[in-house]
Amino acid sequence: MGAQGLSREAALRIGLAARMLPDTDSAELMQVLVQALGLPLTEDKLAQITVRTLRSAADSRYGNVAMPAMKAAMDCLWGKTTPTVDDPDVPKPVPYKAGDMPGSIRVAIASNSSENLDGHFGSCLRFLIYQVAADELRLVDVRRASTDGEGIDKNADRATQLDDCQLLCVVSIGGPAAAKVVKAGVHPIKYPHRGEAQAILADLQQVLAGSPPPWLARIMGHRADLERFMADAEEA
Repeated sequence: MGAQGLSREAALRIGLAARMLPDTDSAELMQVLVQALGLPLTEDKLAQITVRTLRSAADSRYGNVAMPAMKAAMDCLWGKTTPTVDDPDVPKPVPYKAGDMPGSIRVAIASNSSENLDGHFGSCLRFLIYQVAADELRLVDVRRASTDGEGIDKNADRATQLDDCQLLCVVSIGGPAAAKVVKAGVHPIKYPHRGEAQAILADLQQVLAGSPPPWLARIMGHRADLERFMADAEEA
């Protein structure tokens, strides 16, 4: 048992749940859980928490968090989900070299599980890196996301990890972090409703095959009118 009677399993659940919520760290979520459940925070207590209870204890903190993110956090607190950095469900990258896919762009996906877009920029476990063309989609790399460390600006470090990408798709990203991503030459897009990475990128492929929105046309080097992809995704 650790501080305040917190077991290793309970601490793991809280840490994983915090990753599912935007701009939330373990310490902040723990304070909310103490408010909701009282001390000590046990595995049995965590298994009883509900979305309504968590939102009530947090006042308005999680009022605007999308339900899929709240449910993902609940699954972690209940012990139903235990995402790890080395997830066996993440596919292996496919070899790629420059020139393989003419007219393609490189897209980073913030992910916590399998091949899903379900991560927040500052807390996701990994970035799935795809090469995307109108007629082909290829997972070319899986990058473990940079974590906190002494003297390390985590968000700047994560932005640097993606400086060979043109787009970044995330569940959420804060303003200062988004500025660092843009400075690295990457265009961030928020996709708050989550989903399977390949399904989301299939929508992007349709845009590439038709008329890309102006910001994407600039990345690709030609002009076009505003089109579909932003209907489900929103720019950061």
